[in-house]
Amino acid sequence: MKYRSTRGQVKGYTFEEAVMVGLSPDGGLFIPETIPTLPANWRKAWANLSYQELALEVLSLYIDETEIPRADLKGLIDRSYATFRNKDITPLAKIRDDHYVLELFHGPTFAFKDVALQFVGNLFEYFLERRNRTDTSGAVHRLTVVGATSGDTGSAAIYGLRNKKNVSVFILHPEGRVSPIQEAQMTTVLDKNVHNLAVKGTFDDCQDMVKTLFGNKAFNDKHHLGAVNSINWARILAQTVYYFQAYFLLHRSLNIEPSSDEAIHMHFSVPTGNFGDVLAGYFAYRMGLPAAKLIVATNENDILYRFFETHAYEKQTGADGNVKETLSPAMDILVSSNFERLLWFLARDAECNGDADAAGSTVLGWMQQLKEQGSFRVSDKVVLKAREIFDAAMVTDKQTIESIRQCYDASSYVLDPHTSVGVTAAERIAKERRLSPYPAGKDIVVALATAHPAKFSDAVETALKPVQGFNFDKDVLPTEFIGLLDKERKVVSVDRPEPQLIMDVIERELQNEQTI
Repeated sequence: MKYRSTRGQVKGYTFEEAVMVGLSPDGGLFIPETIPTLPANWRKAWANLSYQELALEVLSLYIDETEIPRADLKGLIDRSYATFRNKDITPLAKIRDDHYVLELFHGPTFAFKDVALQFVGNLFEYFLERRNRTDTSGAVHRLTVVGATSGDTGSAAIYGLRNKKNVSVFILHPEGRVSPIQEAQMTTVLDKNVHNLAVKGTFDDCQDMVKTLFGNKAFNDKHHLGAVNSINWARILAQTVYYFQAYFLLHRSLNIEPSSDEAIHMHFSVPTGNFGDVLAGYFAYRMGLPAAKLIVATNENDILYRFFETHAYEKQTGADGNVKETLSPAMDILVSSNFERLLWFLARDAECNGDADAAGSTVLGWMQQLKEQGSFRVSDKVVLKAREIFDAAMVTDKQTIESIRQCYDASSYVLDPHTSVGVTAAERIAKERRLSPYPAGKDIVVALATAHPAKFSDAVETALKPVQGFNFDKDVLPTEFIGLLDKERKVVSVDRPEPQLIMDVIERELQNEQTI
């Protein structure tokens, strides 16, 4: 299996090269040159596997055994998920007969990013150890991981990389634009290889700074930058597994044989900012997972929803010229980086008659228009191709609060605001598309629960404080969060989002790290 760039200038990379480089040298994102198909008997052969066993089967389709021997890959997977609090890793919770949530928040930082980043952290360490073991020159291979976060990526990356040998991690977050718990989870980690940068600006500013650093060849060559944002292909790959897990868990819970005529029509509703989580579902679908629809659920920062409605991909800021602040801050993003990966497949299949190189040129043109003009428009056939599997809905803050309250009233289940966006979108699409709800019909919608509700206390308490008997500390707050806000912090403030300021901080902190 080899990997190529979405912008057409780079191809033939190995899995290790794609993971360790992160962002392609031409500014594009890595994708597999071919999407593998599932084994003919996968429904029966995988039906009763554990999450770890399922991950081994799925990831092995993308990672050649010559790169990572199967026994080594199994060890990486087992270590990555040993830190999770639920034996199913990503369990299903039933809201009602035709609506479920897939709980992705049972890792160490209570967010879905743990599923991928625990694995990515172990991958980085594995590849570095192997390079240092086999390099006879005496040089020490190191990695300087640089990432941007709108909340959950930062803490998940930090927990995945803390104390990893020969790895330093720098996480940029927009000052004052992440929840107090998210900020505390990042900044209270005091390990010497962990560095937090609070940037006065937005998440998009932070993300732009990261891309600029990766594009700075001299700085990148000197410090060997690595990516933990979902621009890194390994993030997307690891997340494909839980779509298969949901498929098997649901059928097992209903005592239905997946390969039978009674198999459920599964729709996935995914709260979406940077498009990585739902993109993983797309790869699962292209491999052969029988998903009926993937619902792109956005908040009022709705560039993705508007793409499906208007065929234009266009930045749209709030009244102050910045991203709109909402109750689901991890989705407060102007431009969804991972959408470029989907655009490549849409261009190839709908515009370029299957020509991969022409697809790269088309995507490059679209990205240049976005950079220079703030938008680009695609043809009807591109959107029609996307709509074969995708649907989309936009959810307001008011609707988010209402859904948290309604779900709790109906089932005593507490949604975080991002998951509420997914559940609200699922309800709306189910009605608009006149789905045939289970058990009378075969349609079931699974919303991805991307974070524990305790991480977003303001939204949850706003929704549920009026409910008699509800107590946030008793009903929602995990013991791991008690006292977290009072712990010692380690963070560097950056006055404005300028690449040179960020590089200066990284240089200084790396020098200090070596002397501690």
